[in-house]
Amino acid sequence: MKVVLAGAGNIGRYLAFDLAKRGHEVILLDQDPQALRMVPDHDLTLEMVEGDACAPNVLERVGARSADVVVAATGDDEDNLVISLLAKQEFAVPRVLARVNHPVNEWLFDQSWGVDLAVSPPHLLTALVEEEVSTGDLVPLLKLQRGTVELLEVRLDEHSPAIDKRIEELELPSDVTLVAVVREGHVVVCRGTTPLTRGDEVLALVREGRSDLLRKLLVGQR
Repeated sequence: MKVVLAGAGNIGRYLAFDLAKRGHEVILLDQDPQALRMVPDHDLTLEMVEGDACAPNVLERVGARSADVVVAATGDDEDNLVISLLAKQEFAVPRVLARVNHPVNEWLFDQSWGVDLAVSPPHLLTALVEEEVSTGDLVPLLKLQRGTVELLEVRLDEHSPAIDKRIEELELPSDVTLVAVVREGHVVVCRGTTPLTRGDEVLALVREGRSDLLRKLLVGQR
């Protein structure tokens, strides 16, 4: 997979290095040469390019037209929106991800700006904190499709009505999908026959307005 990643800050450098370690072709783009020099030495498929990702000619030069994914991960929300819009409209990139630095701007990061998936680090940090203290409740992680679909997480406790049941026994509606279970540090892809046990961290995709149903099925009445 070819990934063009704009922004060589802490998040961008880590993401670029991690993707390259996984065997992907990664181009890390930043107009600050000092930021690029902070990437550790490596022999990976990671190319570093100095340039402004908001400029169409720079995106053309790094091969955005043939990219599978563009990630706008700069520390500036305006830049990330411009990069996303260019990637989607000018270069027809199949998948565009964008970092939201300030939660007040989160509503802008949708498909009208070319964004397929927006990630807000402050909201993710909040979710991680809540995860540690809210076993037995739903934790929102991401919003997809202009906010019409949510990725939620719930850790099953001893009161969950789903304990010791297979997923197919829950009779989930079509707009609620369990996608993965994290169990003792291992990720289990959900299938109908997957059993649920106490302590499981369940990831679910839920249509807007259906989280109460998921809560009823996995958390129960409190």
